[in-house]
Amino acid sequence: MMRYFWLLGLVVVLFACDTNRVYETNTDLADEQWTKDQIVSFDFDIEDANQAYNLYANIRNAQHYPYHNLYYQYELRDSVGTGLKKELQNIILFEPKTGEPFGEGLGDIFDHRQLLLEQFKFPAPGSYSMSLQQYMRNDTLPLIMSVGVRVEKAATE
Repeated sequence: MMRYFWLLGLVVVLFACDTNRVYETNTDLADEQWTKDQIVSFDFDIEDANQAYNLYANIRNAQHYPYHNLYYQYELRDSVGTGLKKELQNIILFEPKTGEPFGEGLGDIFDHRQLLLEQFKFPAPGSYSMSLQQYMRNDTLPLIMSVGVRVEKAATE
């Protein structure tokens, strides 16, 4: 029991020290399944449009996810719904030949962070949304546990 409190404290400290993070939220998927019609949306605010940002997708899967990759589409919109960027992505979750999982793992759960937009400049301060939708051939993907978005200040060049 003490081990879990120590691990929880470590996670809190690590997240508290992340000064570049502007926004990060993950959404748990019901029954650890991502259906084709389930669009997961995230709303966040940008205060400084002069700052460049990196935007990421977060994916959490179980070790027995039946495919080595995941196709998904993201869409970035401004506060009035104007589309700024929309793109299909492919993330490799397991080494295709050996089945060795990629990502950060604890037990049989693995977290992945994929860079979507690098050094991106928002057109103006304000509210934005990013949505994620799975784009695999199957209508229901088992063992995708959660998806999320991270926005962080990009390092100045």
